[in-house]
Amino acid sequence: MAGTDGTPVPESTYPHTAIAENEPHGRLAARPSGGVPTAGEPGTYRVDGGALLRVPPSAAEGRARRYWLAVTLHGAGGTAERALSWLLPQAGSDSLLLLAPQAADSTWDVIRGGYGPDVSRLDAALRDVFRRFPVDPAGVAVAGFSDGASYALSLGLANGDLFGAVLAFSPGFMAPMVHHGNPRVFVSHGRDDRVLPVGSCSRRLVPALERAGYEVTYREFGGGHEVPPELATAALRWWVNGSPEE
Repeated sequence: MAGTDGTPVPESTYPHTAIAENEPHGRLAARPSGGVPTAGEPGTYRVDGGALLRVPPSAAEGRARRYWLAVTLHGAGGTAERALSWLLPQAGSDSLLLLAPQAADSTWDVIRGGYGPDVSRLDAALRDVFRRFPVDPAGVAVAGFSDGASYALSLGLANGDLFGAVLAFSPGFMAPMVHHGNPRVFVSHGRDDRVLPVGSCSRRLVPALERAGYEVTYREFGGGHEVPPELATAALRWWVNGSPEE
């Protein structure tokens, strides 16, 4: 910095040291609320933020129920439609909503430079869902594959006061800027993964999560960069029932 005469002078202000509770720091503001309609349109359709929402057929019945909600995040270059496909065959519950956001770019914002656009889009989608359906605050999870798994871990740890569980299929890293809550974590990874090698990814991430005090269920499998249907089933059972074996 220079004075009025051009002479260099010391800086008089310093970078802020406090991390703000906002979108650039990965924080989501949307929260479930009561007193909303209990009936909705079954099927899969777009909601705010460009996300896809899968609503079970039972929604048309109008019976009083509280839904559980799983946010599912696609990998790099992927689509919301593809993200739905991993959990849709296993999502047989008549009280389970699936929400699949679409990244604004080829992958999620934190990977391309910092939180912001995709946090905002997801927040808009969640607000829309919470306006339409009575979601159980204890039944919200975030899941993802590959880059989506890395983003799920990052958002899940930053928003553990919203997400009670994180389902991470073949994650590469985690980058939460803040930590809230204490979500349970399910991680799976293929031993033959050539895209995100298990040795430098999940075998590093899982111990770090455990050291930080998170409850982690870890499953390695004999395969590559994929989401085996049986592990998707195990992950959903783990989330809903508390154990993949139940």
